[in-house]
Amino acid sequence: MRRKTLAALIGGLYSLPAQAQGPAILEEVIVTATRVPTPEAVAPHAIEVHTRAQIGRSGATSLYEYLAHYSSVVVMPSFGNRHTPKLDLRGYGLGEGYQNIVVTVDGYRLNNIDLLPQWLAAIPLQAIERIEIVKGSGSVLYGDGAMAGGIHIVTRTPEGVRLAASAGNHGARTLTGAAAVQAGPLRIAASGLNDHVDGYAEPDMTGHRDRSDNRVWRGELELKPMEAFAINLAASSARIDTRYPGPLTQAEFDANPAQNSGNTYNHQKLDADLWRAGVIWSLAPGWRLTFHHTREDKRSEYRAPWPYASDYDYTSDDLALQYRSAAFDLTFGGQRFEGERIGMGDRTHKDNSGVYVQALYRWGETTLSAGTRREWVDYAYAPTVGARLAASHRLHAWDLGLNVRLSPRLSLFANLDRAFQAPDIDRFFAFDFGTGSTIFNGFIVPARATTLTLGATRTSESHRMRLAAFYAKLKDEIYFNPVTFTNTNLDRTHKYGLELQDTWRLSPAWTARLNYTYTRAVIDRENDGGGAYDGKDLPGVPRHGVVLGLDWQPAAHWRLSLNQTWRSSAYALEDFGNTLAQRQRPYRSTDLALRYQHGAFEWSAAVENLFAQANGLWVKDDAIYPVNFTRNWRLGLKANF
Repeated sequence: MRRKTLAALIGGLYSLPAQAQGPAILEEVIVTATRVPTPEAVAPHAIEVHTRAQIGRSGATSLYEYLAHYSSVVVMPSFGNRHTPKLDLRGYGLGEGYQNIVVTVDGYRLNNIDLLPQWLAAIPLQAIERIEIVKGSGSVLYGDGAMAGGIHIVTRTPEGVRLAASAGNHGARTLTGAAAVQAGPLRIAASGLNDHVDGYAEPDMTGHRDRSDNRVWRGELELKPMEAFAINLAASSARIDTRYPGPLTQAEFDANPAQNSGNTYNHQKLDADLWRAGVIWSLAPGWRLTFHHTREDKRSEYRAPWPYASDYDYTSDDLALQYRSAAFDLTFGGQRFEGERIGMGDRTHKDNSGVYVQALYRWGETTLSAGTRREWVDYAYAPTVGARLAASHRLHAWDLGLNVRLSPRLSLFANLDRAFQAPDIDRFFAFDFGTGSTIFNGFIVPARATTLTLGATRTSESHRMRLAAFYAKLKDEIYFNPVTFTNTNLDRTHKYGLELQDTWRLSPAWTARLNYTYTRAVIDRENDGGGAYDGKDLPGVPRHGVVLGLDWQPAAHWRLSLNQTWRSSAYALEDFGNTLAQRQRPYRSTDLALRYQHGAFEWSAAVENLFAQANGLWVKDDAIYPVNFTRNWRLGLKANF
């Protein structure tokens, strides 16, 4: 019955574009994640682009909230922590999916060298110009960890002065600002964010709420002494102080997801300081050289209930030489990353070095792409007491793409990608419950994936549709075995699915949106499970995901947006045998946003989770982390001068 209803809904929505009348025009979408600006209609891979206008209409106040409710990415707090959420694309699972996605900001990777997820809270949503979600591709340009694809964020270039403030229930309040000054060849810009919430749950045993404070600032300087040459300097700082609840039993969750179950909330402080220097040099007609050097210092400190701190020191270099012509683009590049984590009693390194070549050829209505990458990964573990350990890998990736424009409105594309994931440094260690200490787990092998994507793009002035089907074959997918408490590999797995993104400009006043995903992730063989996992579904992967949206602009200055997010149930994160009594329940959220624009000012009102659906993250039986279980509202004001 549910499948028939969904089919009828999709079929009904497809009939809507024929009814659109009047000058209803959608903006053209340009993809830049491949380093070569390419119209979405001719891109030789699956892509999902979210523009600044779409982000502004959503009413979302954070990158976490926008990705969770307005994209096809599956996003959930990491065991209650929204600032470093878990991510999943194409069925890699909420448990490990974030390690199979490369997340970048203006080309700089946010992925960590251990099990800590990407710090999305350090990216103010108001500073984002565009979000490009590349699926099943990107291994050549981004290397390690791009098996599912990438989430590539392009920040805005501030102009003039921009201020924004909002406040809501649960003590939520946010203040952002940005300003830029141009003086001849010199341009200076600065931006900042101050975000606070008192908490959504009841106080814990020590009287503390799940309170959160997030402060971010960024400064930029660009010197352009001549048209062909520019120097960029940037620095940023993020300070996050958050408390988040522990797990509940299912009975407790059903009775009141805001209770604390006698827990002391996790108290974590995250600090990150980054500076970056870059050069862009147009050497000759068609040739351009870019170089960026980045240094990042981070600290993760757990203050309660079990104090522990880690310091991170990351250094990276990115060099690319690009040739562009009317028919042919060629990019040669090299990247180097040195990552060190200083723990309480050890220093651990993961260092990556890669070289690549990527080509794009346009011949009439046909676009071809091809690329290859070689990467070296080195590990070093130096404890204060004990023997030093080391390991290394040599890895290879390649990517082939094709797009054929059958007509001005219809194009077909295909992409075949070979990718890899080198283990993070935490994979080499396990916890011995007998002695209560950390022991060496053993060096495990990298994961490899070969992904085939076939799709079609249909565009017109009032309608944009992108449909893709994919199949991924994996060897040695990395996971944590909850039975043996070891990090190891799933010997053979495969994934397949369907992705549909559709936008209809029904009339100058009405726009409808649909983002649907169907995903299967299957464990073919796993020797460590003694056959118990063979043929089972990978846990934490919902089969269906739907994001439905409707935008209404009744007058020039007014816009109302309604959004519905739904994801189907799945096996709990640790249920690799598909035998636990409790499953991940469906996720539901209805969101409403109203905006009024008058001159330089914009007033807004937004409601998240309108019907107060109680959502949660099921790890195993009676281990549930409440997620988005309250109705949240905000009132805001923006000004641009």
